[in-house]
Amino acid sequence: MPPKSRFTRLDAFTKTVEDARVRTTSGGIVTIVSLVTILYLVWSEWADYRRVVVRPELVVDKGRAEKMQIHMNISFPRVPCELLTLDVMDVSGEIQAGVAHGVQKVRLRAPEEGGGAIESKGLKLHAEEATHLDPNYCGECFGAPAPPDARKPGCCNTCDEVRDAYASVSWSFGRGEGVEQCQREHYAERLDEQRKEGCRVEGDIQVNKVIGNFHFAPGKSFSSGNMHVHDLENYFKQDAPHSFTHEIHQLRFGPQLPENIIARLGERGVGGVWTNHHINPLDGTSQHVMDKAFNFMYFVKVVSTAYLPLGWEKQTPSVGSPDALKFGKDKPELAWGSSIETHQYSVTSHKRSLRGGSDESEGHKERLHARGGIPGVFFSYDISPMKVINREARPKSFSGFLVGVCAVVGGTLTVAAAVDRAWYEGAQKVKKLHQG
Repeated sequence: MPPKSRFTRLDAFTKTVEDARVRTTSGGIVTIVSLVTILYLVWSEWADYRRVVVRPELVVDKGRAEKMQIHMNISFPRVPCELLTLDVMDVSGEIQAGVAHGVQKVRLRAPEEGGGAIESKGLKLHAEEATHLDPNYCGECFGAPAPPDARKPGCCNTCDEVRDAYASVSWSFGRGEGVEQCQREHYAERLDEQRKEGCRVEGDIQVNKVIGNFHFAPGKSFSSGNMHVHDLENYFKQDAPHSFTHEIHQLRFGPQLPENIIARLGERGVGGVWTNHHINPLDGTSQHVMDKAFNFMYFVKVVSTAYLPLGWEKQTPSVGSPDALKFGKDKPELAWGSSIETHQYSVTSHKRSLRGGSDESEGHKERLHARGGIPGVFFSYDISPMKVINREARPKSFSGFLVGVCAVVGGTLTVAAAVDRAWYEGAQKVKKLHQG
């Protein structure tokens, strides 16, 4: 038997001759409707194939010996910059006292005068440097050891160096009466000049990615035994209405995401979970108090968060990596597709008077506060051991798309054939009834 005859027996698609086919108007209508349906469903399958979904994952954060950037912009309208101190400490034992590197203090006018920033020439708190002194001059430290970072080893040539020397041995400094360096620099007069001013602290600090805290408190800080204390003499002795009323303009853990990245996240439909309201819930928070002896505490839980767009493995560097943090005028935007590394945080707050007593004024008469402490604003942060990864993915593979197209075409044609057959048979029966 010829090969053609063997294949002919296997033909599952038998054909009818042209003369045996019947074409009807109803069949044409069903054909057009089925074609439109097929095109619409195929387009829907294509759109579903191209759709990007975000799948959240919760994994153990395996990062080790990492640093974390904290960006802050906080105003204290009732505390002058001369009195305000920023300290950072963590459970590893690292202490950054009187942080100045990477952080700028901006003097603010008194709230009664509008509270605006003082002109730039007034921003230098210690403009009078000891450059005019005799090169051989060695200032006295008044019984305290010279600070290790003194400009001239073993000497205290400026008022700040005398203050640091006093702090190293836990001595109260006061207004610097009888201290030659402070009298020369008019330290007491500067305190009087600024006593009604406020201060805005803005900038970035680098901390170990472990449990720790940073706080704003008045006066120089120093350690006394196992205690961290501040020299509060000038804060309480001045007759100015000092208090730790504050407004948090921005507080962010991790790098700032570039605007082009935020815009693309919005296009992906996930921009809502990457807004400041969700990532930085303290932004725009303000607290008001008239009492000098008052303490505010924020307990922050920091969670590492990553966003992995499609094809992120092929892009370098990732947003949030040390290389990615270098963008600026020469590199205003990062390419979309890089992985995004940042942090989210949740927060609870607590405030109390250092005089102790009940919380009746807040409507909680049964709540009692301990007496004592340091006035200021404290941020205690804890690092979550888990990491949230938002990973982009396509819900359907290309083979799944092809299977869907075949199902659409086959199913639509099958249903159309059944509808056409039923329509034709019904029309034939009605015609016979009318003829009979």
